[in-house]
Amino acid sequence: MIKMKKHCFLLFQLLIGSIIMLSCSNNANNNTDSNDSTKVKTSDQSANTVDNWNMGIALYSFNLFPFSVSLDKADSAGVKFVEGFSFHALKGEFKDTIMAELSTYGIIKMKRILDEKGIQMKSMYVGDAKDAEEWKRYFVMAKTLGMEFLVCEPSKAHWNILDSLGEIYNIKTAIHEHAKGSSMYWHPDSVLAAIKGHKNIGACADIGHWVRSGLDPVKCLNQLKGHIISIHLKDIATSNNLKGEDVMVGKGVINFPGVINELKAQNFKGMVYVECEHKMDNNVPDIIESIQYFNKLAAGGK
Repeated sequence: MIKMKKHCFLLFQLLIGSIIMLSCSNNANNNTDSNDSTKVKTSDQSANTVDNWNMGIALYSFNLFPFSVSLDKADSAGVKFVEGFSFHALKGEFKDTIMAELSTYGIIKMKRILDEKGIQMKSMYVGDAKDAEEWKRYFVMAKTLGMEFLVCEPSKAHWNILDSLGEIYNIKTAIHEHAKGSSMYWHPDSVLAAIKGHKNIGACADIGHWVRSGLDPVKCLNQLKGHIISIHLKDIATSNNLKGEDVMVGKGVINFPGVINELKAQNFKGMVYVECEHKMDNNVPDIIESIQYFNKLAAGGK
């Protein structure tokens, strides 16, 4: 039985390798197409890059909608980078499947949809996994979809597993911080504990949850200097309140000039994902305004 499992896994890996090579070939062919409308649209909407920070949207912002609809919403906001999440009820052509349970065929279909829409899924929020085999499945999925990192809140027993898989697949793990009481990683000290001795583990800095926990996001960013892979960008109505409401970026209590100055001081080059958790039935206008506000500040405006 063990030999059979190993044999099946090797066949699966060979299939994944073939898919990746085919995808690269198709992308190369698409790039030679003279009708490059995607690039024009991205340039026109100009929401993507400030100081080498790639702006994107965490698809959790659109968790009420099917996967294809959520991509259309991201596209309408002018971004070309998204972060998926493992418990997304994909619906549509995926029926009742959640992202974590995609079959090999489903993963191929998702890659095709992303390519057709000209959107890159740079990362995926996973949370935790039950064992090494489940983590391996996430890494294989991430590799097939062209991701650069997984956003996780793993148990301590899995730190070495994630570091090893990161080495094999060249995919980082970014430790995410939910608020105090709902995550062991609510404070930068616990994130740094996971990072220590694990070169393939870094941080996904959720500045909103830090504020909910009563922490100063600028000081937290400074504590994690050199380890930040991505940012979850949101604003909160009140600080030190675990039930603090999500508001449009720039309308709450977060010191965004201080956040931006700290990121610039660190020469940050990672992903900045807007994660909008309010007006979730129609939050694209607020997401666009949040992106514009943050980009203007980052570019030196007020």
